[in-house]
Amino acid sequence: MGDWNHIRIDRDGWLASLTLSRPPVNALSRDMVGELVDAAEEITGDNGVSVVIIRSDQQQFCAGADLKEREAMQRDQVSGVVESIRHWFDMIARLPQPTIASVHSGAIGGGAELALACDLRLMSDDVRFGFSEVSLGIIPGGGGTQRLPRLIGLSKAKELIFTARLLDSSECLRLGLADRVVPRPDLDQSVAAFAKDLTRNAPLALRAAKRAIIEGYDLPLEKALGSEGQAYDSLIRTKDREEGLKAFLEKRTPLWKGE
Repeated sequence: MGDWNHIRIDRDGWLASLTLSRPPVNALSRDMVGELVDAAEEITGDNGVSVVIIRSDQQQFCAGADLKEREAMQRDQVSGVVESIRHWFDMIARLPQPTIASVHSGAIGGGAELALACDLRLMSDDVRFGFSEVSLGIIPGGGGTQRLPRLIGLSKAKELIFTARLLDSSECLRLGLADRVVPRPDLDQSVAAFAKDLTRNAPLALRAAKRAIIEGYDLPLEKALGSEGQAYDSLIRTKDREEGLKAFLEKRTPLWKGE
């Protein structure tokens, strides 16, 4: 794994954890985003990773863009920086492995957009989550205007973005922004246990299932079913499919190889 200043990647079997670690609140500086792009490229090409956790070891999950750094930029620099952040969020959304955002305390602006780029979101009960951009004279520029309505519906997404109001964890759960909410002291353990449950499944099958869901989501049903069929067919000749059948018949735990 790479040598970085603001992030780290830890491995535990098939599980990889990408930890944001820029004090105090993981504000996304240009240097940090560059490291995160490198990390996403590394994870994408790692066939030994089947599930990815995105987490923080700082006071918040992610406070979004580094506004102090942004204030010192020339106007023509800002667009490029926003594009680099958007590119990283897109990389997270397109990772072949299922991704889980482990969200605590603050996930505001770009931090909320990062959580939306993940497949699943587990939150602590102290979360403040929302899109504050219009209160700063801008709009969500990391995919928030597109991913949020796809997740919770057009009207509610408009309300949250237009008002810039922050949600607590219970409202996030009610709206479908959070898949689970747990007490803050239990978050790391709960996320790890949930991710470990996923890694008990075949890594190639997890990737194929994610690909089929994402590729088919915006397609007409007939074409989406064709995409599902292609994803299924890609697994037929794999050693893991044979191992899954054999383990089932022998009533034992499969030993996946990712082949």
